[in-house]
Amino acid sequence: MPRWMIFLFACACGIVVANLYYAQPLIALIAPEIGLSESAASLIVTLTQLGYCIGLILLVPLGDLIENRKLVILTICGAILALFLAMLAPTADWFLFSAFIIGVGSVAVQMLLPIAAHITPEESRGRTIGNIMSGLLLGIMLARPFSSLIADFFGWRAVFGVSAVLLIILTVILWLLLPVRKPKSDHDYFSLIASLWILLKGTPILQRRAIYQAALFASFTLFWTMTPILLAGPLFQFSQQGIALFTLAGAMGVIAAPIAGRMADSGYTKIATGYSIATVAFAFLLAQMGGYGSLAALVIAGILLDLGVQSNIVLGQRTIYSLGADVRSRLNGLYMAIFFAGGAIGSAIASLAYVYGGWSLVAWIGFAFPAMALMFFFTE
Repeated sequence: MPRWMIFLFACACGIVVANLYYAQPLIALIAPEIGLSESAASLIVTLTQLGYCIGLILLVPLGDLIENRKLVILTICGAILALFLAMLAPTADWFLFSAFIIGVGSVAVQMLLPIAAHITPEESRGRTIGNIMSGLLLGIMLARPFSSLIADFFGWRAVFGVSAVLLIILTVILWLLLPVRKPKSDHDYFSLIASLWILLKGTPILQRRAIYQAALFASFTLFWTMTPILLAGPLFQFSQQGIALFTLAGAMGVIAAPIAGRMADSGYTKIATGYSIATVAFAFLLAQMGGYGSLAALVIAGILLDLGVQSNIVLGQRTIYSLGADVRSRLNGLYMAIFFAGGAIGSAIASLAYVYGGWSLVAWIGFAFPAMALMFFFTE
């Protein structure tokens, strides 16, 4: 891939995936206006994650069946419509429905990555995927401060309108510059979807990589769903601008992706995986101190958490992309769906854990996920 195309893919992935995270720091603003209770507020994040999971299972495998550029464009168009609906939603039902469809439409990211893997030689695939993932991860990290700042000046509805406009511009650029890729497949859609179970059952390395990442991503969404509420509460009393500055700390995780890609290309996937999981576990031990008023501990925990989670994503993708070009989209869809299901679990229990056990319970649950993943890793 020429460098300009790597940059294009990285920017596209960052802009699209950000839609999964815009709402996280805005829960305290959105929920009262649309009529959601405090205990149900995390549904905003959970339904977006669930929509993403369903899109990964039902739409991403189409990358092994139909022309990829057209598939990417149509999927992003669905996200654009959902963003406008979220901006205008008058009730909780409408907003939650739009959040779900935003998640479905955001799977365009996982249609772009297999295209990049397809046109990159094996010996440099990890490096290329790592560089593209840097853009994707930067989109994840900057989504929260971006949405906090926009909401602070113009209200939370403006966040979704601005994102829709950005996606419209991106769609035009991708239509003009994205390479055409027509997969060779003798499947129809239903046999393609049916083959997912066969692939999952018959690919142990996919199962293992997905379980590692599901555990880490559950911790990730748990942390980033509840820290804005903790920071806005009586202990810290942060404004939306303050929350935005805090979430910028997570952007440092972007440096992990290219490093992890290079380590995978050099044959160090296993040791890098162990360090990634252990880093996330340690981050939540530090995060416990945040419940006692230590902002520094929370910042360091956020940085370490993102470093561990993002490096492990790249290690997993580099591994499964090497399993075969003809099944790459399906393997990627399965991998991402399983670990985003973990993310949905993390965000779903976040509000309840905070209501009934405070930040301490949230942090211990966050520690339990990578601790279990680390025990599973030792069986490898």
